[in-house]
Amino acid sequence: MTTPEAEQGGVAGADRATSKSAAARPEERLERAVRAAEQALIEYEIAVETFRVEIENFSRLHHQRLGPLYARLEELEAQIAEARAARTGDPEDLRTAQEARARLTPIPGVEELLHGWMDGDGLFPEAAAMLTDRPVRPPQRVRPSEEARGLYRELVRKAHPDLAQEEGERQRREEFLTRVNAAYARGDEKELRELAEEWAAGPAPAEQAPSRAEELYARLEWLAQRKEMLTLFAKELEDSAIAAMLRIAPDDPDGLLEQIAGQLRDDVARRESQLAEVQGGL
Repeated sequence: MTTPEAEQGGVAGADRATSKSAAARPEERLERAVRAAEQALIEYEIAVETFRVEIENFSRLHHQRLGPLYARLEELEAQIAEARAARTGDPEDLRTAQEARARLTPIPGVEELLHGWMDGDGLFPEAAAMLTDRPVRPPQRVRPSEEARGLYRELVRKAHPDLAQEEGERQRREEFLTRVNAAYARGDEKELRELAEEWAAGPAPAEQAPSRAEELYARLEWLAQRKEMLTLFAKELEDSAIAAMLRIAPDDPDGLLEQIAGQLRDDVARRESQLAEVQGGL
């Protein structure tokens, strides 16, 4: 026989279970959404990577099969220009021939020459000095002002790591003094004053750990950003010249390459005949 108290206890227990289930429901829905987004992103990544591999393989085949023909055409163009210049002696023809040949002639050791010599702003000072036979000018030494020295001494006295009682605090002080030393070496009074204000404000409060819901929302946001990045990458692949060629003959890319190769061989034959005609007029 069930007593009223037991019945009331059972009802209360059921109410608590229902309340607990209702409270957990938003996180459960978020977790399901995250799992679904993760699986969708994985499938999308597989599709994008598959397309990238197809583009890369076709590009490699394109280079292997057609590269020599393109190179032969460029060489013939240069030879025709050189033969025409030799026949006419015209300065414009000579310039055209030189430019055509220059496009085919690699600059020897250019990467080794520029490595470590140049950045986005031009030659490094050391490289410029070597090229002009001038000594490298040493960097100007900064003598900190009296105020900077006073700020520095005060900060070191207050923030010295030996004043720390705990290892974490000691590490914080060491990192802070590293910044202080760098500012003092530059004589930067403004930064030293800002560092003094920062020290006076004390350490930043420890960040509160995010809730489970916040973690799930952050995960969803990251997945969305990743999807957007992959979409842009896929768009770049689709807009490439190689992808455009693949769209012409998606079921027979080898046949397309052979068709283009045939056209290039015809072009080579015509250029060779043209070269023979120009050389025959010498």
